[in-house]
Amino acid sequence: MTTRVAVIGATGKMGRLVCQLVENAEDYELVAELNSQSPLSDMLGADVAVDLTVPGVSQSVVDFATTNGLRVLVGTSGWSEDRINALAGRIAGRDETGVIIIPNFSIGSVLATGFAAQAARFFDSIEIVEAHHAGKVDSPSGTAVRTAELIGRARAALGPVSAPHTDQRARGQQVASVPVHSIRMDGLLARQEVLLGGTGETLTISHNTLSSASYERGILLALAATRSARGVAVGLDALLDLGPESAGLGA
Repeated sequence: MTTRVAVIGATGKMGRLVCQLVENAEDYELVAELNSQSPLSDMLGADVAVDLTVPGVSQSVVDFATTNGLRVLVGTSGWSEDRINALAGRIAGRDETGVIIIPNFSIGSVLATGFAAQAARFFDSIEIVEAHHAGKVDSPSGTAVRTAELIGRARAALGPVSAPHTDQRARGQQVASVPVHSIRMDGLLARQEVLLGGTGETLTISHNTLSSASYERGILLALAATRSARGVAVGLDALLDLGPESAGLGA
């Protein structure tokens, strides 16, 4: 059965990539490509809406799509845990719709985030440095926020991380008690480092995105899962079998 797809934010880099993947896949049909001037009603008639807009627009796109019975794949940053929980409450019990939110479509990035959350139980000093291209409008990145939230969840029984002098602006933005530092610079695509410190040692978990081709496998995986999504799922880790050690890291 062919799944009809509408892409919102189709003129952006990720939007163009998703459109290309959908058009090249035999079991999908691209029925609508929306830009910033398109009415949201243009997505009606699709089975799945793919939101690749900007943080200030994303929630209205998702609300419209779910109100009209579409399933939604969200690739837009800016979805905090509070916003996700509120969305889950709004669509709870509705079998005709569901939302999958993916902060990062890279398999490697998801693994690095999972590794960081596992390691967080063994280190008290933890900070995140994320760097993206100058055109990325939001900071911290959705991936960094997701990583910090999972670190906080993994440390729930241990308490907040040790992060001195966070009252100083140069110490980053605290997310789930983890200082997050953002860099926006020409010449970069995406990079994240999680630095963990303990007595006499440090551990760095680093992931680099070198090409947008790294997103393709994750996009197709998430798109396939969205076809039958119910409720709200967050992150590729919710769609992958990462083993029993990661069972508690899903949303």
